[in-house]
Amino acid sequence: MNKRVFYIVFFAGLAVAFYFIIAKVAPGFTEGNLPPIGRVQPFIFTNQNGKQITEKNLTGKVVVASYFFTTCRGICPEMNGNLKKVYEQFKNEKDFLLLSHTSDPEIDSVPVIKRYADSIGANPANWIFLTGRKDSLYTMARLSYAIDDPANNLKSIDDDFLHTQYWALVNKKGEVRKIYDGLKNNEVSDLIDDIKKLLND
Repeated sequence: MNKRVFYIVFFAGLAVAFYFIIAKVAPGFTEGNLPPIGRVQPFIFTNQNGKQITEKNLTGKVVVASYFFTTCRGICPEMNGNLKKVYEQFKNEKDFLLLSHTSDPEIDSVPVIKRYADSIGANPANWIFLTGRKDSLYTMARLSYAIDDPANNLKSIDDDFLHTQYWALVNKKGEVRKIYDGLKNNEVSDLIDDIKKLLND
């Protein structure tokens, strides 16, 4: 082996070793490098087909949780348009779920969320729309998914209204790993990359 070949092999080996060291110690999205933000707590909601969904349906799945309401004319159409991009990427992944919870269960009954889900082509096998008790839905957003400030909880649930563009990424163990702004294209792209990582874990 001449000197030139030796140096090429030597420095290539150094580069590979450096990469693996950095991958171990540098900050970034990896399972276990930070404590979870939250954890999915027990719940019982109803999906667009009238079936009960609980935390057990999430076991072993990578989940993106969001909140919206069908009569929203503000951020929801853009946000759900971005969710549709995520859905299209992973709609054939058996270990992936989108959970879209309503913020307005008084309006968003099962037939209403069914029409909405059908209108955007959501398959309930991968994209589940949920309705239920308002206080339970809001508790999940604030205390499980950490996508709204718990301090926003008013004394009267009737006066409370949750309207957030943030999404929670949940790993296969039910741990909330990261929060994303569903209106920012760069964060939607980051989410897609992070889902791929969690699916491979």
